[in-house]
Amino acid sequence: MDKELMFDVGQANEIKSEGDMFASILPVLRGFGEVIQTNVITRRVRVNRSRTPQEVLEATGRAQYTDRKVVDAMPKGEEGDEVEVVFFKPDLSERNGYISDDDLKKEFELRGLKPADPISLAAVNEADRAFADEHPNATHWKDADGRWCYAAFNRWFGERKVRVRRGGGGWDDSWWFAGVRK
Repeated sequence: MDKELMFDVGQANEIKSEGDMFASILPVLRGFGEVIQTNVITRRVRVNRSRTPQEVLEATGRAQYTDRKVVDAMPKGEEGDEVEVVFFKPDLSERNGYISDDDLKKEFELRGLKPADPISLAAVNEADRAFADEHPNATHWKDADGRWCYAAFNRWFGERKVRVRRGGGGWDDSWWFAGVRK
């Protein structure tokens, strides 16, 4: 759904004071697929799945810092030609600003998401080349050997970059993560 809930400060305070009421309607609102949290961005994008993984990265126009074997084995996804990609930024304040790939997997699950395939993520960054400038974004997956891999788009010292590599080192609190609904 493309609905957005808007509350003014007075309404928010009233709802806050009625904590039990809010707690009882929250599951209903979530059931309708409406988002009542900050740090969520949704993008609908057309995806060309006929390209090779290398062609997908080239189409983003970004400097590439990649491991060729990881690029060649990137999952292509099964979501079709048009995909809704949901970006979220987990609260890492109680984790010292860091999250492991294993804990990140749990964050996706809490939101009813699975990690977006790197082809869909690249399509978002191709369609809006400035998106990663303000919203560094990434996805991750496990390779055939069970090792974490990632595709990450950001801007660093004025250079727009994409990295596709094996990971496992975790993530700091600057990243937005791309998912698709299960």
